[in-house]
Amino acid sequence: MNTFKVSVQETSNKAIVKFEVNQFITQHQSFEFNNIDEAKESPLAQQLFYLPFVKKVYISGNFIAVERYNIVEWNDVQDEVAEQIEAYLNDGGIVVENTAATKKVPVTVYAESTPNPAVMKFVANKKIVTALFEFTSIQEAKHSPLATELFHFPFVKSVFIDENYVSVTKFDITEWQDITIEIREFIRNYIESGKDVVLPGAEETLQKSTKQLDKNYEALDDISKEIVNILEEYVKPAVASDGGNIQFIAYNSDEKNVSVMLQGACSGCPSSTYTLKSGIENMLKEMLPGKVETVEAING
Repeated sequence: MNTFKVSVQETSNKAIVKFEVNQFITQHQSFEFNNIDEAKESPLAQQLFYLPFVKKVYISGNFIAVERYNIVEWNDVQDEVAEQIEAYLNDGGIVVENTAATKKVPVTVYAESTPNPAVMKFVANKKIVTALFEFTSIQEAKHSPLATELFHFPFVKSVFIDENYVSVTKFDITEWQDITIEIREFIRNYIESGKDVVLPGAEETLQKSTKQLDKNYEALDDISKEIVNILEEYVKPAVASDGGNIQFIAYNSDEKNVSVMLQGACSGCPSSTYTLKSGIENMLKEMLPGKVETVEAING
């Protein structure tokens, strides 16, 4: 059985808190309830309305957003609400009945070129996964129905999926101008249909849950942790905007060498060597003087 974990996320509106779940609880649909009567087709929302301070409930993708009345502060109650939602989900509680009317948000997907000419990034207007996944063959893609279907296109070489986008690497047999619209519409229709992008529990199976990643991080030595923190803060946002990812693999203290893995658009990118040497290597040398001399990608 897949275990649900709920974390509390503040928003820019002090009256609203997001309770983020480690997997999707709706099929890419959104629901808004203003009172307990409106929530009759959402047993979860109804349960939340029994709390006297709950003003509005919004359920979408992998989170529940709750707006409160001013009779309490979120700091005093948010942990209890998170525990209540977590217990409800783990007991098999129904989030929304199939008959509930969704707050229709049209799915849009746009194509964005990347520094890697073999890779195109397809960006959706909603969150589609709760962790990043890379699949380099149809066999690897068994945990992702979307990636599996993309591999049925003969020109698809690999698929990288992160928060709200899909990066597709193509074989050289075709040009992007001939296939971009076809792939973009395929991905848009797929997301709009509400089908699973990745299977429930894929995070745990592929060792990508927050709990597992935290455990891996805690097992690292202090210098490796510093390297990971620098990559997370300064490098990952930039490579994510290019449709890729960089993953820390190992640190050799004797040779002062850092090994990383490049994923998505970064893998096999002509400019990745330059980025590694002039960007990441120099940054780590500067921020960790005497501890890092070289950075190498184990896959490019």
